[in-house]
Amino acid sequence: MSIAADPPAGEPPAEVSGSAPGPTRSPARIAWARFRRDRVGVVSAAAVALFLVVALLAPVIGWIYGRNPYTTYGVNQGGLLTPSGLPAHRFGGMSSGFWLGVEPGLGRDVFMQLVYGARTSLFIAFAVSTITTIFGVLFGTVAGYLGGRVDWIGGRIIDIALAFPGLLLLITMSPIIESKFSSPNTKLPTWMRFAVVIIVLSVLGWMSSARLIRGQVLSLREREFIDAARMSGASTWRIVRRELLPNLWSPTLIVLSLSIPAVITGEAALSFLGVGILEPIPDWGRMVKNGADVYSTDPTYLIAPGAALLILVIALNLLGDSLRDALDPKSTR
Repeated sequence: MSIAADPPAGEPPAEVSGSAPGPTRSPARIAWARFRRDRVGVVSAAAVALFLVVALLAPVIGWIYGRNPYTTYGVNQGGLLTPSGLPAHRFGGMSSGFWLGVEPGLGRDVFMQLVYGARTSLFIAFAVSTITTIFGVLFGTVAGYLGGRVDWIGGRIIDIALAFPGLLLLITMSPIIESKFSSPNTKLPTWMRFAVVIIVLSVLGWMSSARLIRGQVLSLREREFIDAARMSGASTWRIVRRELLPNLWSPTLIVLSLSIPAVITGEAALSFLGVGILEPIPDWGRMVKNGADVYSTDPTYLIAPGAALLILVIALNLLGDSLRDALDPKSTR
């Protein structure tokens, strides 16, 4: 039998096979590592971050650029618009002074309208998504954990709410809510216009998150750690706060990330139909509507907001898919 020699003085002993493994990584670190390996997710996150930076720094961009989205340059300056109100130069009037041209009719700067329109869309999207996600998590958690009659009633409420035609209700509810806040002869303040749009989209946007969270809670409440908490005498609130909610972070983040693009398209649809954000607030949906009216003579004005809306929505959807893959422990990616 051979006897292993002692290591030389001053050198650490050789690592023995089968020794205890190193410290394990947290679920957040594992999810982050998986997300970084997803090139589509990283590119999508970079695109979304770019839109966020542009929206946050809109006043700074306007100061550097030297223009704003409200001034009617085509009316104030000659040579920008034709007598019929169309851009006088090619490609919608693009030039070194107007990077994306001027708006038909009023001659406002298209680039600054696009920048401030991103601010409008993203603000409404994050506000509505936050409200609907919080309410959906609360509703789904209560219905799923209490079960029985409460769960049955909660499920029927979700089914009935989902059965209503969403777009039709959005169109009809917006003027009704406006009439409650202002008289027919007064103009609705800007902040109230935003509030109306956020309320309308929130009322009709919580059902999907509530249904998903309810299904997750129905599965979690049968797990052993929930039974152990009940047997230890923990209260319902403590079980929900300490046991259920920490296990709902992943689906909640997924719901939040996937609801934002849906809200952006919903808000754009409202503005396109004339019941969303109105003049003079820059908005992509209204830009698309105005661009569609003059598409045959000036297609440039439609392409700019349409492309921005398309890129942002696709990037948000891909980012949501990547987050789902990273946070789902059963994913193979």
